[in-house]
Amino acid sequence: MLKKCLTLTLIVLVCHFSVSLVVADTQAEKDAQRIAKVKSDIARRSVGERERVTIKLRNGSKLKGHIYQAGENDFTIRESESGTTTTVAYSDVAQVKGKGLSTERKILIGLGIWLGIGVILTGARP
Repeated sequence: MLKKCLTLTLIVLVCHFSVSLVVADTQAEKDAQRIAKVKSDIARRSVGERERVTIKLRNGSKLKGHIYQAGENDFTIRESESGTTTTVAYSDVAQVKGKGLSTERKILIGLGIWLGIGVILTGARP
């Protein structure tokens, strides 16, 4: 009887540790994916005074300003109101928001629409 109880306890412990390792791996993968997304969001934003961004940090605070410099592990944001620069690690960021599309993209979309309308109108006449 004691042998069966010890065997059952050992099986439960092994299963528990294997499940907790899988959960830890998936959390690490989620963190790595979140950091990669933040890096790509920061990389596609223009560095300098052209585009304002709002950075929401994991601790709940927000930073509003312009991306001043972007590095491998962190980036620097210059706040609009105070003019101070803050270096933020990518792992500390929860969300990156911008004003929307850049001016160049808006112009290209507008030109594409006008070109499409022109093709439709000229193609509709026999």
